[in-house]
Formats: sequence, C-alpha cells, structure tokens
Amino acid sequence: MAKKLFSVILVPHHRGKSKTISLTEKKVKLLVGIGSFAILLLFIFLIDYFTMNVVRQKYRALQDEYNLQKQNITTYKLSINKLEQRIQDFENYAKKINVMAGLKSPEVLREVGVGGGGRGDYQSSVPIPPQDTGLMKARDASRKAAGVDRNLNTLVRFFEDKTIQLATTPSIWPTNGWTTSGFGPRTDPFTGKDGFHYGLDIATNPGNPVHATADGQVISVKFEKIGGNTVILNHGGGVTTVYCHLSKFNVKVGQKIKRWDVIGYVGQTGKALGPHVHYEVRKNGKAVNPWNYIIEE
Repeated sequence: MAKKLFSVILVPHHRGKSKTISLTEKKVKLLVGIGSFAILLLFIFLIDYFTMNVVRQKYRALQDEYNLQKQNITTYKLSINKLEQRIQDFENYAKKINVMAGLKSPEVLREVGVGGGGRGDYQSSVPIPPQDTGLMKARDASRKAAGVDRNLNTLVRFFEDKTIQLATTPSIWPTNGWTTSGFGPRTDPFTGKDGFHYGLDIATNPGNPVHATADGQVISVKFEKIGGNTVILNHGGGVTTVYCHLSKFNVKVGQKIKRWDVIGYVGQTGKALGPHVHYEVRKNGKAVNPWNYIIEE
C-alpha cells in the first residue's frame, strides 16, 4: 500500500523554479503536534507573564503603601516626642507655680506612673501580648497631659483670689543675660575651695537695667564688701530678694516697688570677676533656689 503523502509547493515571487516539498502523514502529524505544543507553551507563557505583571503592580502598590506607612510612623514618633517635650515643659512650669503658690497638695507635680499590683500579678501564667511602643508612648503622654491639666486647673482656682500673693511673689528674671553660676555647691572662683552659692549669677552688659522681680518695698540700699552695691526688697510673707554688684542705685529705702521697676544697673562692684547681677530669693531669711520662682522663659 502506497504511503499517503502531503505536498507543499513553494512558488517564488520572482522568476525561478517552484519547489515541492513532500511530507508523509507521519511527518505532518509530528509537525502539527510540535506546532500545537509550541502554541500551548506560548499561551502559558503569556498567561504567566500577565499574571506576574499584575503581581508586580500589586507588589509596587504594597511597597508604596509600606513606604507611606513608614513615613507616617516616623512622623507620629516625632510628633509624640515633641508632645512629650511640651508636656515636660508644662510640667516644669507647673512645678514652679506650685513653689510660688506654696501648695501642700500637690506640693510638686509628680510623673504619672503606671504600675502593677502585688507579686501575684507577675506570676500569672497568662501571656502578655506585645504592644506597639509608639501607641504606649502616646497613651502615657495623654495620661501625663491629663495630670498636668488637672494640676494647672487646681492652680488656676487657687490663684483666682490670690492676686496680691501672685504680684508679690518673685517670678521674672532681674535682667537680660545668661546664667554663669547657679544655686548650690560650687568651687569658689576666688579661693578655688568648695563652697555654696546662695543665688544666681547673671552675666550681662554693664549698665543694663536691673528689675524688681515682684511688688514690694525697698528695705536696704547700701554698699557691702562682697556684694558691692546691694538692694534688698521685702515682698511680704517672709519673702525677700537681693540684688548685688550694681553699678548704681535707682531706688531709696522705704520706696514702694512694682514688678519690672528698675531698681539699679548692672555693674562690677564688690567681689566680682566681671559685670553681672548676683540675685537671691530668701524665704524667712533662708536662701532658696531662685530658679524655682522664675516662670518667665
């Protein structure tokens, strides 16, 4: 039986002989199978390509969203840090006002703490789920802010009928300058020995005005060996303020003084290494830290 053949005739467009290719049925089936398999592979490849393209687009979208969330988290952390700093500033401010007011409860504003109970709390077998530190910090800041708010509200109510006490309580800087020596232990700049500094040294340009830090009355205007030209004001309630090393006076004994009145001018009289004001706050004759009374920042 003769084999069944298939012929393919190739006719050139230009002059030339045509060419005939004869294929057996087996070869035709083989070529058709190979072609079908190639088409199937191409189809699978196209499906995979478009599928991967969709996946890549979703991945890029997720990556962009992740980067955005990361930026937002960084922004939130910075905001929380700034909020904590502002709350700390308010807390320090409230502490100073508490000192001014002489409140016994609360005498000073304490940190808002979060604590556990007895020993049994730490022996519980129930696992504690991890918590987001940023969320915890935000909650702590919120609780702390609420504590500051309550304290300030207490102070507002306290001061509503304490305007005279407020006016006679030292609360501002006596002059514009920078603190060169604070209240407390220090090395004496003249002897090099350990000593104690009973006020604040505020260095500034000679001749700058020195202001009364509260309403009161002048009880002393004189030259002292160490303090040089010194003014002492009585504010009532056992509170006095002292201003030393003045170049000249602008008040006299017995004179009534208002906060911000100029009582003298910066100098270097007495025992002083440079032009500055030595400023003291005394409570019942005992020196206390003036920084606790200064609420003007």
